[in-house]
Amino acid sequence: MKNGILIWGAGAIGGVLGAYWARAGQSVTMVDIVADHVTACRTEGLKIEGPVEEFTQVVDAVLPEELAGTYSCVVLAVKAQATAAAVASILPHLREDGFILSAQNGLNEKMIADLAGAHRTMGAFVNYGADWIEPGRILFGNRGAVVVGEIDNVIRERTERMHKLLQIFEPDAVLTDDIWGYLWGKMGYGAMLFATALTSDSMTANFADLERGPALMGLAREVMRTAVAEGVIPKPFNGFEPKAFMPDAADASALKSLADLADFNSRTAKTHTGIYRDLAVRKRKTEVDQQLGVIVEIAAGHGVDTPLLRRLIELIHDIEEGRRDMSVSTFHELTRVMS
Repeated sequence: MKNGILIWGAGAIGGVLGAYWARAGQSVTMVDIVADHVTACRTEGLKIEGPVEEFTQVVDAVLPEELAGTYSCVVLAVKAQATAAAVASILPHLREDGFILSAQNGLNEKMIADLAGAHRTMGAFVNYGADWIEPGRILFGNRGAVVVGEIDNVIRERTERMHKLLQIFEPDAVLTDDIWGYLWGKMGYGAMLFATALTSDSMTANFADLERGPALMGLAREVMRTAVAEGVIPKPFNGFEPKAFMPDAADASALKSLADLADFNSRTAKTHTGIYRDLAVRKRKTEVDQQLGVIVEIAAGHGVDTPLLRRLIELIHDIEEGRRDMSVSTFHELTRVMS
């Protein structure tokens, strides 16, 4: 990629991409706010661990205040709540003909487009499993869907170049003219993943528990109704089948998708979500407001009611602020909404 690749955020998502690209000979610079992690990446190297592949790769890394120069390709891989501040820091280093690719969870492309310009914003969907373990160490738990596309659905030469870059990491990466379909599909799945973080159980255990099925199905249905109201047809991936959660779909179809998701997640070394790790391990705020809160706002604008999503946001906040424990009984506060 012209002028090299700048990755803003060298954690679970950005770190894995950076290590793979640097190993393949691409010119990569990673920016991160954790000084020990930056030092490890550029000296001993970033260690990628897990069942997919294990290797250590030195990657050029700097703290934000150390960054110099301008770039045409910037991959944004920070938590959703850090998007606005990150984009503000990126803009002085973004060439006028460059773009920011959002390799995040959520619909952050909307905010990036507002701040950097729609013409300098590209969308991506990533579903591979990874966890930041400690400075210089990232667990790469499993492969998953990787998709890239423009937010105006027009495939350009730059989109094709980005697709080729992503294929270095994920040979099955998809180039799409409907990135919003994938992003909204991920939001349906993501709502259920937030619910799994209400307990200390694995993702697989949550999806396989038939008693939790109604609440999980209800969450996905609220997101799918909102997507349809937005004029988006969500895309399937890795066991999540959007059609199974549409208003006219039978429960049997939704249960089949939950079973497929349980199977998909049973084959990863990443047993719990990043949301769970934020709550139980890193003791920090989650992305719930920037992901699910945004969906609730969009839904309200279309007159779509989202009682389960609203309750889930409240429960996540309760855990963040120490008012509730992570437990099955906390999960079933969602089930009560449906009774």
